[in-house]
Amino acid sequence: MNLVRTAMLLAFMTALFMFVGFLIGGRAGMMIAFLIAAGMNFFSYWNSDRLVLSAYRAQEVDERNAPEFFRIVRDLARNAGLPMPKVYLYDNPQPNAFATGRNPENAAVAASTGLLAALSPEEVAGVMAHELAHIQNRDTLTMTITATLAGAISMLGNFAFFFGGNRENNNPLGFIGVLMAMIVAPLAAMLVQMAISRTREYSADRRGAEICGNPLWLASALGKIARGAAHVPNEDAERNPATAHMFIINPLSGERMDNLFSTHPNTENRIAALQEMAQGGMNVSTGPVRAANPSRKSRSVPNTGRGGSQPPKGPWS
Repeated sequence: MNLVRTAMLLAFMTALFMFVGFLIGGRAGMMIAFLIAAGMNFFSYWNSDRLVLSAYRAQEVDERNAPEFFRIVRDLARNAGLPMPKVYLYDNPQPNAFATGRNPENAAVAASTGLLAALSPEEVAGVMAHELAHIQNRDTLTMTITATLAGAISMLGNFAFFFGGNRENNNPLGFIGVLMAMIVAPLAAMLVQMAISRTREYSADRRGAEICGNPLWLASALGKIARGAAHVPNEDAERNPATAHMFIINPLSGERMDNLFSTHPNTENRIAALQEMAQGGMNVSTGPVRAANPSRKSRSVPNTGRGGSQPPKGPWS
């Protein structure tokens, strides 16, 4: 089913890409867009995860420079029966995280330094379990390819703004076609992102709760991340809005738009679903992380090289 779902996504995004090419340059533009889309589909399958990690300047970590964080991911992967993914940190004060990779054997999880600073180890475990659930459900391939192609479609719409007016002789719809390329195509790509993310977050929440062993860890983390994302801007995400659907919580400043146009389900609804799981009897006192001292409000994080000369000390470093 994942292969069918991915193939359908690629077909739709390719068709949308060709449609934008047709609006800009007629049949010739459609054929050029088809060739570009075919090349991008191939490139995205093999390299979209690297592009996303590079966009956020994520750095791979291990037991030497982030021992506790690495151990949490390792134990959760063992609980889920997954191969150990690569573990990344990216330097950003906004608490958030995402997963990427074309399959469980070539997967990666990434967390912001802000996430490790704001959350307890149990809450971090809940977040990482959610991301591992995306990997186990094989959502990451579809989500990373969507991010790459949606960004390309938006760029093509911008191309129409600057160069579409010089191609009216080849464009059967004239200026109307240019406007459609500028507005309709990016909107359609955004709707695809919304549909993908909104339908998969609940499933990843449920499976993540099973992996970490306590739904309340993830519920607590979601509340903290949502509050942090609402007050702390993520400049990298603002520059790469096509990747917003990959995060556990929408990182964009416009996340508080009408719920119909959000890339993620309502956070309160997600928390309520997790609390219902806990009330149903799924609530354990032990898990893949050691019990945290409740008086500790934040955690130090490893220095990822984006300012500061001394790495902070604490359980994460």
